[in-house]
Amino acid sequence: MPDLPHALYTAEQTRSLDRTASEQYDLPASVLMTRAGTAALTQLISKWPKTKHIVVICGAGNNGGDGFELARQALSEAIQPTVFQFGDEKVMSAEALAAREHCLAAGINIQPFENDIPECDLIVDALMGTGLNRPVEGALAQAIETINTASKQTAVLSLDIPSGLHADTGQALGCAVNATVTLSYIGLNVGLFTGEAADHCGQINFDSLGVPAAVYDEVPATANRLSLHQYQPQLAPRKRTAHKGLFGHLLVVGGDHGMSGAVRMAAEAGARIGSGLTSVATRTTHAPFVTMMRPEIMSHGVETAESIKPLLNAANAVTLGPGLGQRTWSRELFNQTIASSLPMVVDADALNLLSDAAEYHNNWILTPHPGEAARLLGSSTKAIQADRLAAIQELQKRYGGVVVLKGAGTLVCDGKAQIYLSDFGNPGMATGGMGDVLAGIIGGLLAQHFSLLDAACLGVVLHGMAADKATELDGERGLLAMDLLPHLRHLANLKH
Repeated sequence: MPDLPHALYTAEQTRSLDRTASEQYDLPASVLMTRAGTAALTQLISKWPKTKHIVVICGAGNNGGDGFELARQALSEAIQPTVFQFGDEKVMSAEALAAREHCLAAGINIQPFENDIPECDLIVDALMGTGLNRPVEGALAQAIETINTASKQTAVLSLDIPSGLHADTGQALGCAVNATVTLSYIGLNVGLFTGEAADHCGQINFDSLGVPAAVYDEVPATANRLSLHQYQPQLAPRKRTAHKGLFGHLLVVGGDHGMSGAVRMAAEAGARIGSGLTSVATRTTHAPFVTMMRPEIMSHGVETAESIKPLLNAANAVTLGPGLGQRTWSRELFNQTIASSLPMVVDADALNLLSDAAEYHNNWILTPHPGEAARLLGSSTKAIQADRLAAIQELQKRYGGVVVLKGAGTLVCDGKAQIYLSDFGNPGMATGGMGDVLAGIIGGLLAQHFSLLDAACLGVVLHGMAADKATELDGERGLLAMDLLPHLRHLANLKH
């Protein structure tokens, strides 16, 4: 992905950026629209240098105005535009209407869009911008489906956002354009990076349109894209005199009958990320197996809540839940562990047990996928995915601590003003054990005295980046959770 800004905004916030640029820095909408057309043309020439004929489909809003500007400016590069108008020109803003008139004055014929796209080198989607917040239906849905049908043979450039995609939630409002490239202006929207966005945005590029940096100081962002670079100081090389006692002791609790692999994966991930010591509390029958497969892990058979107390006393961080199950044994270990004051990761079956317990603590990191989040909130997976930002904020408010809402565009929330987002990772991660590895990574960072928030944010970044590195070698299909570990270790030791 190209180098992009880290700040992410809602649609309303990007409108505030526009207003601030216009009112305080003498950058009216007409100037920004002209610049948007220029930026789109630059993107077109860079990405598709052999383009000779483009089809531009313009809506009635300012997004359509950007499309008219692109079409007009394309003529100067010997690129022939075919321009279609969708919607009633009578409801267009003054700026968009002016761009349309300039287009006509340049000799470009503007035709009503009738769901027929002629053969061309590129389709430009300037139908709907970031302000769309209603279900896509009727003529608009038909127009989007026409673009998507054509996109199977012809590349699509979406201006600002793929039409039909909600700028705040990343949900397709019924249907959305499948773009090859999305060119975002002035402020990146949260919805470009979470929800269903990855299925629609293609490659995301950005142009600030020359808006002064001071404008961004006036409008606080809703979310912040995470990077490994920002955590490099905390991953500095260790002192030459370091010993294992400096890097903590992680205890992984779980592994009911038939699920020993989950605790083993979590424990090894914690060790690979650098915990000084790593222990496992699991079923007695599993303990020898875990140690045999990875002798560096100290595995203990635990059959009662009382017997886990010495292990909790010896640890300084816990990962609770991988393969824990939901039996009486599971609940007893769950209750005993969360009663401790240790910082901990609560994952998998521990989250399902938590949904019945309704506990609130500030010393834990919850790591639900959308299905687990739905159980924690008494909701549905569909509702969680419909507004992931609202869901994670409600989870944090109800349960405390730090919450990681997994999925495409993983979110992290600690209850403060800003949410964090990781856009690393890929569909190859849709396989058993990935969550166990993440829980182990975050637990291993907690053991090394990272704060709850830093452990969660760095953990999801390393997890996603390791998966991306693994798929670069052999592809997405067939990726296994343990394939991440060699790359995880490498990433945690990068020098910059």
